[in-house]
Amino acid sequence: MNSNLKGKTFEREIARYLREHGYTEARRGQQYKGGADSPDVIGIKGYHIEAKRTERFDLYGALEQSKRDAADGEIPIVIHRKNGKQSVVILTLDDFMEVIHGR
Repeated sequence: MNSNLKGKTFEREIARYLREHGYTEARRGQQYKGGADSPDVIGIKGYHIEAKRTERFDLYGALEQSKRDAADGEIPIVIHRKNGKQSVVILTLDDFMEVIHGR
């Protein structure tokens, strides 16, 4: 599978997972309409989600992209998965504290 198709497939997978867990508005973002700063997955208010499905992963680069592209007040999040591994969520410690304290 080429990397572009792999990324789109992962974005759809994440959106489907979120819908299955009650976030009925979650879907793949529309980068082709919204520009470079569009999140990969939309439908969860207050969060900018970037999805990365790659073996070689630049954690801080991905988090910086999400931070740079997030709108004011949005918490930037990266969801990453390598082949054969479970997906993980990456966010800053300060943002994590906001999430667990209910914003």
